[in-house]
Amino acid sequence: MTFDELKKLAASGEIDTVLVCLVDMQGRLMGKRFHVSNFIESGYEETHCCNYLLATDLEMATPDGYASTSWEQGYGDYVMKPDLTTLRPMPWLEGTAMVLCDILDHHTHAPVPHSPRQVLKEQIARADALGFTAKMATELEFFLFKKPLDEMRAEGYRDLTTLGPYNEDYHILQTTKEEHVMRPLRNHLYSAGVPVENTKGEAEVGQEELNIKYADALLCADHHTIAKHATKEIAWQQGHSASFLPKWHHDRVGSANHMHMSLWTGGTNAFQGDGDHGMSETMRHFVAGLIAYASDCTYFFAPYINSYKRFVKGTFAPTKSAWSVDNRTAGFRLCGADTKAVRVECRIPGSDINPYLTQAALLAAGLKGIEEKLELAPAAAGDMYDNDSVPEIPNTLRAATETLRASTMLRAAMGDEVIDHYTRAAEWEQEEFDRVVTDWEIARGFEKA
Repeated sequence: MTFDELKKLAASGEIDTVLVCLVDMQGRLMGKRFHVSNFIESGYEETHCCNYLLATDLEMATPDGYASTSWEQGYGDYVMKPDLTTLRPMPWLEGTAMVLCDILDHHTHAPVPHSPRQVLKEQIARADALGFTAKMATELEFFLFKKPLDEMRAEGYRDLTTLGPYNEDYHILQTTKEEHVMRPLRNHLYSAGVPVENTKGEAEVGQEELNIKYADALLCADHHTIAKHATKEIAWQQGHSASFLPKWHHDRVGSANHMHMSLWTGGTNAFQGDGDHGMSETMRHFVAGLIAYASDCTYFFAPYINSYKRFVKGTFAPTKSAWSVDNRTAGFRLCGADTKAVRVECRIPGSDINPYLTQAALLAAGLKGIEEKLELAPAAAGDMYDNDSVPEIPNTLRAATETLRASTMLRAAMGDEVIDHYTRAAEWEQEEFDRVVTDWEIARGFEKA
């Protein structure tokens, strides 16, 4: 939607509300609802928000230890600068449009470095300087539950019954029963300018997958964020719940967010070449960088305690930093071998990622591989879970926090300020978990200890 189109829809009474949103550290939409007349009059230029919005946890707590915000500094404002290229209708919300914002310093109007959109923009600029356009696509996996969110919260999330009763991977009959959620999700997103390709049942009870068409990296992350938000809202509208928690039950397969990527020059896929499997030298260096720096980037693939519960042998959640040809047990899978669509899929990230940060980390690693001309080892084969010759990625948040803190590659690519900011976020998540007594501990030791 253009700004002029918004004005016409406002004049006709079709749009009366504009959601003016930023993307927070967790990848959620935060912001304000503007009356469309005020947005058209002045809000389209800028508005303001408290700077704590980029220094909170999932519960909106305000941890100490951040250099950018603190009680001592008084929690001032950021500028929310609407990116009018992201203006679009929100068809599942009556009379509503939305726009995404870039976050600027209140005094200097310089971009805030640790804002997720800005973190990704910096890596896109690096690719551009090397003559490449980064294109990506994400696969959103999630679970649908029978009860609405408010009811489940009131019950302490005890009776977690999925909408589907059995594994529905590619299952048409079962997914037909869920079309009252999935059909409006597809159609509303498409009407909102998000190029949905398809939905399908995934490989677990009550699990779904939403696939969105390849796009330039920033647009891909925007699409992902809007789609995730829409999924939750539309499921709620239909009296159900959608959850992107990677591992909601220890006996169930978790939810991933597989990410496909390639670099382009003009209209040509720079990953296509005359090497093995149709790979170019550029692709080989890029993939070598992904593998070499996968441990550095793991926090951006798995940002919470629960994220690491998903990494279980035999569940299609890879734990090894290796590449293979069309092998779903490898952390990096070569797709479209010997075709114009040759690309690499990172299978490590979970459904709880912030897509801007994940894409930025992947680009940083791949571009470093190009800059260093890293050599790509031969493709691994067979079951990666049992391949002891392949290095594992960090398997706990505590370990991933330390590889993030110590990453000279990410510090050079993103800056110390950004890495220190997200290291503190990782530390806080661990601190919050460490202080809690879990149900498992009580059940195991209350009588027997």
